[in-house]
Amino acid sequence: MMRRLRFTGTGSGGDGCPSVHEDLDTGEIVVHGPPLTDRADIAQLQHLSEGETAIVLPRTLLVDFGPKEVTRVPRIIDLVEFGRLFTAFKHTAWRLETRRRYASDEDTETYRQFTRGEPVKWDGVDAEWCAKRREQSALGKRFERVRIIDTPPTAGQLYLLDNAKRNSAVGEDIRNLSRADAEQLQLPEEDFWIFDSRFVALLNFDDADNLIDVELITEPVAVNRYAQVRDAAWHYAAPYQQFAEATATAQR
Repeated sequence: MMRRLRFTGTGSGGDGCPSVHEDLDTGEIVVHGPPLTDRADIAQLQHLSEGETAIVLPRTLLVDFGPKEVTRVPRIIDLVEFGRLFTAFKHTAWRLETRRRYASDEDTETYRQFTRGEPVKWDGVDAEWCAKRREQSALGKRFERVRIIDTPPTAGQLYLLDNAKRNSAVGEDIRNLSRADAEQLQLPEEDFWIFDSRFVALLNFDDADNLIDVELITEPVAVNRYAQVRDAAWHYAAPYQQFAEATATAQR
């Protein structure tokens, strides 16, 4: 289907190149200008995929004619695209878990085993999810989590405390923080991943605690706020083994 494009502005008073157009239906922005052709310059670009062309724009073109919404427009991605982030990142994937329950956990046989008081038969390290984590960890990538736990812990939080043994075995570093400490630190009650300190995947749940979609945040100022949350939570959180021992003692 042909796009409906509206001319927004140009940085040239002559031939009209480079220029900016807006797609009236999707809100996407189309820019055109002289291509970047020097091979040494192109070699420095990250994430330039086959079929893509790098173009050169004067900064003033985007300053003068780029969109400037008063309210940021969320970029929502589906769970398939979200899953791809866990192999596309380069260095670190860090998670904050703040919820008291996750519906997806309660649909598993391991959760039923746990709530029946049975030893949980976690997937072996060769299971698909575990194999992917081990593969990425072997490349030198780091997976880290901080999980917030209430006093007393919910059933779902205790389940994840036990689950940390499985995750740690495939390369994750998991720590826990009490809800009281999280509130003292003024941590947000949001679940998110931050990848390479460069972009954030904010997890959106419905009222039944099902993950429905993910908001991808790339604005540097917003990403920096989440990085500050990560640094504070990681500094004060305790290794899961230490937290599990203290929780077990308190429950006796």
